[in-house]
Amino acid sequence: MAEKAQPSRGMDDVDAVTLAVLTASRLLVAVSARSLAAVEDRVTLPQFRLLVVLSTQGPAKLVVLAERLGVNPSTAMRMVDRLIAAGLADRQTNPDNRREIVLQLTREGSRLVEDVTAKRRQEIASIVERLAPEQRSALISALTAFTEAGGEPAVPAAEDGGLYPLGWTDMAAPQGS
Repeated sequence: MAEKAQPSRGMDDVDAVTLAVLTASRLLVAVSARSLAAVEDRVTLPQFRLLVVLSTQGPAKLVVLAERLGVNPSTAMRMVDRLIAAGLADRQTNPDNRREIVLQLTREGSRLVEDVTAKRRQEIASIVERLAPEQRSALISALTAFTEAGGEPAVPAAEDGGLYPLGWTDMAAPQGS
């Protein structure tokens, strides 16, 4: 029987909080991996990241995508070529500057991002439903404070049709560090 990790010191202990966050992050990584499992024969995690960036931030030039992903333009180009071949993205002439090419999602690419996101949302909701109402409230407060401290932007509410960006669009250090 697995033993629950219990902080050995006070509630403000950085080590105890770090351990709790690491444990929770392991669960969230597992949820994310399971949500991607259904599409792993079509896209890799880095390719999915690119799809999410296009989904959340709209069409973009290759150099902009590479910057947002924190990769070299040649790496981004290889990912884009594979996504185009898979029918998940395409190249279009920029309507504002006909000399530029922008990359965007196809309907199938948008659907893939939406499906993976919905699967992730469903599994997280299933876990949250097992918590008592007061635990849910405490979790909201704690996670909101944690993400704000890390400089992560808030995710739009489900009723607003918001997707769940993967958090890799800004590779810079958190604000205030």
